[in-house]
Amino acid sequence: MGGKGENAGVQARDIFEKIKATLEEHGSSLDHVVAAIVYLADIDDRPKYFNDVWREYFPDNPPTRTCIEVGFAGDLLVEVTCTAEIPE
Repeated sequence: MGGKGENAGVQARDIFEKIKATLEEHGSSLDHVVAAIVYLADIDDRPKYFNDVWREYFPDNPPTRTCIEVGFAGDLLVEVTCTAEIPE
């Protein structure tokens, strides 16, 4: 993940694609995400890059979200953890 020249939006899109695939593999979907914690190397990336990607993946009734600025090693700019329901 990451790389020179990437921004938080590019990395976020990659993360959400992986989360989406994992949820679908287990019989769920992004519609069942109830909470997310977003870790950003620069909190200013939230309005610049991250929010637009967030709205692409959660256009209606988005889950709760906490954004935290953290220090990452290397080229990592964003990480996301989600809590989701797996329907019966």
